[in-house]
Amino acid sequence: MTSPTMLVAGASGALGRLVANDLSSQTSKENFALMVRKPEDLTAYETQGFTVRTGDYEDAASLATAFSGIERLLLISTNALGKTRARQHGNVIDAAVAAGIGFIAYTSILKADSSPMKLAVMHRTTEEAISTSGIPHAFLRNGWYSENLLAALPQTLGMGQHFGSAGTGRFSTAPRRDYAKAAAKVLIGEGHEGKTYEFAGDTAFDLTEFAAMVSDASGTPVTYTDMPPDAYRNALVGAGLPTEMAAVLVDSDVGASHGWLEDHSGTLSRLIGHRTEPMLETIRANLLG
Repeated sequence: MTSPTMLVAGASGALGRLVANDLSSQTSKENFALMVRKPEDLTAYETQGFTVRTGDYEDAASLATAFSGIERLLLISTNALGKTRARQHGNVIDAAVAAGIGFIAYTSILKADSSPMKLAVMHRTTEEAISTSGIPHAFLRNGWYSENLLAALPQTLGMGQHFGSAGTGRFSTAPRRDYAKAAAKVLIGEGHEGKTYEFAGDTAFDLTEFAAMVSDASGTPVTYTDMPPDAYRNALVGAGLPTEMAAVLVDSDVGASHGWLEDHSGTLSRLIGHRTEPMLETIRANLLG
């Protein structure tokens, strides 16, 4: 049996699962492995015929084992925030250097090199660490996922309001599966070394327009309520969101109000070979379950 030469790190997350499916449609499952942390995820993938390795961003020894024989790595960023994220990504990069990995593709965020958003600063730290590691790499700077705005859809429909602090700022979103297809293409493709890709959806909209799309798709009147950042953060914390995560979400809305989540380059659609899915279609698919 052929040993895999490519690895998807963070394969059990929402993006990672989609990447795994895309890879299996583009190349043989023998050519790549999926790294997961939990035994149940390992079992679930193995039953589908995938090669799976156990690895934890916090466990250097497990990473060394998982990276054995790997030539190309997709590093899907962790959901951790702040110093924890930097440490976890640093562990992966150190293990990649030690294993002699020849290429890393890293899922970053739109305009990571210049954006003042908290998430961008976190991603910038990892980009810098990869750059100084000496490993050939590509940065996949993903824009906002359409699903991010749909996370509170049941509450939005129940209250008839979508809350935020983005003002008239515009979001160039695409669903995760479009970003996943791009990541799979970069991992298995040639000529991506040294490239930085600013990925985003083909159409941009503000949250008033988003609310109108929800109304159109659902038949339920929904409006957008813009809130001062402090008030929005307090509302998110009051709804049960951890304080640090609430702060990041509010900061991202504020970033959008200054244009940091808008992009019209068309880079994502050119790479995947088709236009990104419009937000209205994503909403309709979400409502259909």
